[in-house]
Amino acid sequence: MSNSDFQWHVGDCHLSANNGPLLMGILNVTPDSFSDGGQHDGVAAAVQHAMQLVEDGANIIDVGGESTRPGAAKVSEAEELRRIVPVITEIAVKSDVVISIDTTKSEVARQAIEAGATIVNDISGLTFDPEMVSLCAEKRVAVCAMHIQGTPQTMQHEPTYQDVVSEVTDILQQHLDTCVSAGIELERLCIDPGIGFGKSAQQNVLLMQAIPSMKNILKRPLLIGHSRKRFLSKLLGRDVEERLAGTIGVSIALAENQADVLRIHDVAAVRDAIIAWQAVRMTADNRASQSKNGHVQ
Repeated sequence: MSNSDFQWHVGDCHLSANNGPLLMGILNVTPDSFSDGGQHDGVAAAVQHAMQLVEDGANIIDVGGESTRPGAAKVSEAEELRRIVPVITEIAVKSDVVISIDTTKSEVARQAIEAGATIVNDISGLTFDPEMVSLCAEKRVAVCAMHIQGTPQTMQHEPTYQDVVSEVTDILQQHLDTCVSAGIELERLCIDPGIGFGKSAQQNVLLMQAIPSMKNILKRPLLIGHSRKRFLSKLLGRDVEERLAGTIGVSIALAENQADVLRIHDVAAVRDAIIAWQAVRMTADNRASQSKNGHVQ
């Protein structure tokens, strides 16, 4: 199975990972996100960072106004709207980049769509707000449905599974079925196993190793959000500001495992790493083919 087996219909575009995974640049307009909280406060700073992400190679800009790090405090609908609407509006004026809204609230999603977003990226798999599924169906937006065990406030309190891959796959299938039953076209749906959202470090690794089998079962593009996350500390013993190399290493493994979308902070670094990996991988593949056909000098 190749990355190009599944397309994601976003607005009038058909996104596909024909040339390696798509890059979703993270734009947190929050004071308390785990890695970059407070760095993009204010519309001007946020939009400037979005434009830099686009220049760096982002295919999608994912705008979030509420932190979902472990233990994060909830944010009111009004505050989330205050943070994200003017930023999305300005990005849509300045660029034709695809814009995603990272929210679990249907009214936030509605106003973000009106401002220019064409993807709803919901960590709850459209389950926290009972109006979210019908809104996405009504607006005919693309959707990324994620798996989470618990809530951001409780999810890392000893997450437990008998078989993390099969259980997460089953829940994602339920999300897909619910969305399709509500009138959301299957082609507009993407799935996310929720790295760091109610999983241990080892469970995160198992899910990332299982990407090909999950895609084979669910038949949809698969998004992974691993950037700078806590499981890298378990693997590397690094603090959050020292996780770039680990993020890049995992990104290459995810590309090899046929992930379709990578949600990342450091777009330029990951883009360059994937381009270099592709060049060497393709050379090796071509050499093997030539050797088989007797063409190597």
